[in-house]
Amino acid sequence: MSLSNLTESQRHGMSELFRKIAPVVDELGELFADRGYEIALVGGSVRDVLLGRIGNDLDLTTDARPETVLELIRDWADSIWTIGIDFGTVGARKGNWLLEITTYRSESYDPRSRKPEVIYGDTLEGDLARRDFAVNAMALRLPGREFVDPHGGLDDLHAKVLRTPGPPERSFDDDPLRMLRAARFASQLGFTVDPATFAAMTAMADRIEIVSAERIREELDKLICGAHPREGLGHLVQSGLAAHVLPELPGLRLEIDEHHRHKDVYEHTLIVLEQAIDLEEKGPDRILRWAALMHDVGKPKTRRHEPGGRVSFHHHEVVGAKITKKRMTELRFPKDVVADVSRLVELHLRFHGYGGGEWTDSAVRRYVRDAGHLLDRLHKLTRADCTTRNRRKAQALSRTYDQLEERIARLAEEEELGKIRPELDGNEIQEILGVPPGPVIGRAYKFLLDMRMDEGIIGKEAAAEALRAWAEENGILS
Repeated sequence: MSLSNLTESQRHGMSELFRKIAPVVDELGELFADRGYEIALVGGSVRDVLLGRIGNDLDLTTDARPETVLELIRDWADSIWTIGIDFGTVGARKGNWLLEITTYRSESYDPRSRKPEVIYGDTLEGDLARRDFAVNAMALRLPGREFVDPHGGLDDLHAKVLRTPGPPERSFDDDPLRMLRAARFASQLGFTVDPATFAAMTAMADRIEIVSAERIREELDKLICGAHPREGLGHLVQSGLAAHVLPELPGLRLEIDEHHRHKDVYEHTLIVLEQAIDLEEKGPDRILRWAALMHDVGKPKTRRHEPGGRVSFHHHEVVGAKITKKRMTELRFPKDVVADVSRLVELHLRFHGYGGGEWTDSAVRRYVRDAGHLLDRLHKLTRADCTTRNRRKAQALSRTYDQLEERIARLAEEEELGKIRPELDGNEIQEILGVPPGPVIGRAYKFLLDMRMDEGIIGKEAAAEALRAWAEENGILS
């Protein structure tokens, strides 16, 4: 297919791409051609160029087997890695470019296995036919730069539609993770899923259970960090996939929020997620986004019908934190991510005890200390959690939180809140009490820390006097 079929902007993108990468792809294409092998730029690399997005990662495909690829590029690449070689992929770096060169292949799942079986192919057309979506099934043969698009990916790109190259049932049966990828690409690219493909996702949703938790986590994380997560999450819920990979999300759909009776908690959650994204300063913040998504997952289990038709969700933040920790652990998220997200879920209602600003300085110090390194994210989550349509109420909440942040800033300047410690360290406590390291020192440290939070800075002498009095009351000093 000729590049003349492309729009003017797409031809410009291609020209810009080749201006940048010509030294790499031309050399590589000739290197393979001289040895009688095919190689082509493929998949997301071609798609992104046509969308006007040029990164430093290049995906290529070849009829050469992995061992041959290693031999061909050994003296050409600046560095090589083989972590994906079992799946036919060899990684390489050439200058600032990162390349993944994958042997033509097809892959499918045994119904009883969580791992795909990789079968090598012999033609570029065969390789493109087994790719997930037509927009990812376009290629540029090298070194001649022939544009190959056997499945109408360019038309789909123009229409912003996700469609499988062949029957979606066969595609999803070969690799069920592609159903999640459809939702992920809807989030990342803002594309819709064509009706036949979506119908197959719905009919085959339970097939996703054969896929490993790690692969599911990777897709969900990319979806949440995409430019349009609402669209991606909507595809998950509407297709029934969410019931298998993130059941807490559809579980929110009919749980009416007592503060926002005009919408269910599912809709409220999506709005909170969008508002949290609006508060991001340096690109996608996965911790903040996951906390926004999970902040109300404790409501279904804590829902109570009260007299007068009122609905309550007492302690849903505590229950939600436990649910969040369990779900994210099962999805194999790193421990620090699990801890941070579940902690934000636990703390997201703390501000509402502030009332009209009645908190003492001690309470403000505790708020800061409990949030720790998550304080800035807690500020954003708390603000995002206001979805009332009552403008006066929303403005009042915003002013109150402004006041809290101002108090935090003032106390931080006066006392370095982020570094609050007791006025006596462990060695000083041991010397005053005359006891060796052990549980008593830990209890004394906690006492002094609580006093520091309640009373602020009182000086070492006063702190030592208070410590002695505490020790006498608790039978440590006689």
